[in-house]
Amino acid sequence: MRRIAPLGLRSRLIAAFLLVAAISAVTTAALTYQQARNAILKQTQDTAISTLRDQVEQQEIRLPLDQPELQRVVIELGRRGKPHPWIVFGEYGSLRVSTNPDTPTSGVITDNLREKVRRHDYTAFQRVEDARGNPWLTVGVPAVFEHNGFKESTGALFFASVPLSTERQTVEAMVDAAKQGAVPGLAIAIVPALLAARSVLRPVRDMRRAAQHLGRGRLDTRIEVRGADELAGLARTFNETARALEQSVRELQEAEVRARRFASDVSHELRTPLAGMLAVTEVLDEDAERLDADTAKALRLVSAETGKLAVLVEDLMEISRFDARAAELNLDDVDIAEAVRKTLERRHWVDDRVVTELPDGVRARLDPRRFDVILANLVGNALRHGGAPVRVTVRTAPGGVGQAGERLLIDVADSGPGIAPEVLPHIFDRFFKADAARTRSAGSGLGLAITLENVRLHGGTLLAGNGPSGGAVFTLDMPLEARA
Repeated sequence: MRRIAPLGLRSRLIAAFLLVAAISAVTTAALTYQQARNAILKQTQDTAISTLRDQVEQQEIRLPLDQPELQRVVIELGRRGKPHPWIVFGEYGSLRVSTNPDTPTSGVITDNLREKVRRHDYTAFQRVEDARGNPWLTVGVPAVFEHNGFKESTGALFFASVPLSTERQTVEAMVDAAKQGAVPGLAIAIVPALLAARSVLRPVRDMRRAAQHLGRGRLDTRIEVRGADELAGLARTFNETARALEQSVRELQEAEVRARRFASDVSHELRTPLAGMLAVTEVLDEDAERLDADTAKALRLVSAETGKLAVLVEDLMEISRFDARAAELNLDDVDIAEAVRKTLERRHWVDDRVVTELPDGVRARLDPRRFDVILANLVGNALRHGGAPVRVTVRTAPGGVGQAGERLLIDVADSGPGIAPEVLPHIFDRFFKADAARTRSAGSGLGLAITLENVRLHGGTLLAGNGPSGGAVFTLDMPLEARA
């Protein structure tokens, strides 16, 4: 199913404004309708009840009643109907009469109303509808007389049926007027809704535009502060935050530049004396066998540490080139299987410590030297910190979402205990070592960081994780056609 796009802030503000206006209008109209309807019906009801009761009390009723006498009383009551003409019915024993000779009884006089009047000797009323749905007010009054200070029932009951059609029409006219007034009212409410939305959205749009500029690196972006409301306060806070961020970023950039320059300068300054020291230690290594044991051991230690220092300096220089964005790709068409074999042969990893799965015919356009560094660092790291055998698997896969062309996938999996969960987030950090107590090791702590930078330079990604059966797994994902 197609997903419906969410409404914008302007639409939601206008909709909320109109909704509040509509709810207010409907609520006011409903309360007004209810109050007016009750007032109209109550006035008609009270007038009819009091009029019928007074008229019945004024009648002289001679008992026992016969049908002519009962008919006379009913006709007399019917002439004095208020607030408008009514139909009067009289009941006495089995006698039934009304002001309309054709209908001595009425369907709107319910048994419940009749029982209330007969048993309790007081005036009662009901609002009912006839078979056609017309509303009626039915009032029942018993005829009583006083005897020894008490009111006694004569047994005669009089009912008046008052049509409420006029009242219904009045109420319906009020509802129609409310409906007709609601639509123009909502249409008029759109104007203040648009003005309110505009006053709210203008600073929001300014802030969004400023945030976009900040995201693009324009840290000198500021918002014009208008007024003294909450949005103005938010704009001032944004400006203060942007100013502090600009200052912090400037200080960090200056510190980073100084740190890069320092690392680069130190590396360059160390490179020349280290070259001389390496040449001297190579000569001394050749004569170490002719020296005494302690001197030979010290000489070999100096030679090994000098070699580590040389590797560290080369790694620092490589990292400096990446930081300065001076690293470049020298692309060439490479047979991946052959490139992997050459990398392993150069490091003498052609024994059973490294197992490969290298399909033939996989060619990629990449930088051979940097690819050699990537693979050598991954396999060397697996052998040094994981465990043999190390499995190198090469395969290809179609590009995913947002990826053009085929992808080169290389998995380097060792047989060690795997990578601890707390180490995984920092595995590619510079100078990070999983064992904090391992302050001295063959590695500089820059190998995986340099590997990741070389992979990114090719437009790829490098992921670290653990295999289902244990052991660390590094997955290289890069395009078969890298772009310089």
